[in-house]
Amino acid sequence: MTIRDTVSDSAGGSDDPAERLSKRLARQHPCSRREAELYIAGGWVSVDGQVIEEPQFKVGRQRVELAPNARAEEIPPATLLLNCPPDHGVADASGLARALINVEAHWDEDPSGSSPLKAHFRGLTPMMPLGRGAGGLLVFTQDRRVERRLSENLSRLEQEVLIDVRGTLDDEQLDTLRHGAAVPGRRLAPCKVSWQSENRLRFAVKGMIPGQLEAMCRAVGLEVVSVKRLRIGGVSLGRVPVGLWRYLGNRERF
Repeated sequence: MTIRDTVSDSAGGSDDPAERLSKRLARQHPCSRREAELYIAGGWVSVDGQVIEEPQFKVGRQRVELAPNARAEEIPPATLLLNCPPDHGVADASGLARALINVEAHWDEDPSGSSPLKAHFRGLTPMMPLGRGAGGLLVFTQDRRVERRLSENLSRLEQEVLIDVRGTLDDEQLDTLRHGAAVPGRRLAPCKVSWQSENRLRFAVKGMIPGQLEAMCRAVGLEVVSVKRLRIGGVSLGRVPVGLWRYLGNRERF
């Protein structure tokens, strides 16, 4: 870290009590306590060369440094896009997927330019769970606007899904899938269906519920091998490897 200001003094030590990092920074660098907390939470402050993001961290005689380009700004709510392994994203296994949302699992080719902060992992809400056995795009967000978009507009959001299958379809069966009439007794929304390879179908469907596409495939005699969600609305997973995550970009919209 390049240093703009080195904050250290003879206070502290064995004869003096330690103090909160935010208090030290506010006292020795001309800023308010709130500004000091924002500097710290934003990852701009280090103690003896180690970045510390907790304003309550106790310091004594350690060297406290502030980055030269530090900004005392509120941290915007984050939205994280995980390439979830199969069976980690179902509603009753969300803890498995949440365990993958950590600094180590951040994709190092993330095009957003954002760097992980501890604040980004607090209060994340998993949205639109995957069906059992499915993998692919899973969204975690702190942003109430994103949460509303993904919960209130589900019927209007198109999801793109790849399904590997065993079996074949004739033209009539393919049309049955496209018209949402594959499952007896249920009328589902029409969807786009096409073969991507000899054993892979691509679905694009609005208002999808977990397990729907698997049931449709089984109804026309196909055996489902794997399911992967690639896109929700205008946001796609991209090249993120399985088990890693990236940030939602500033220009991306569901």
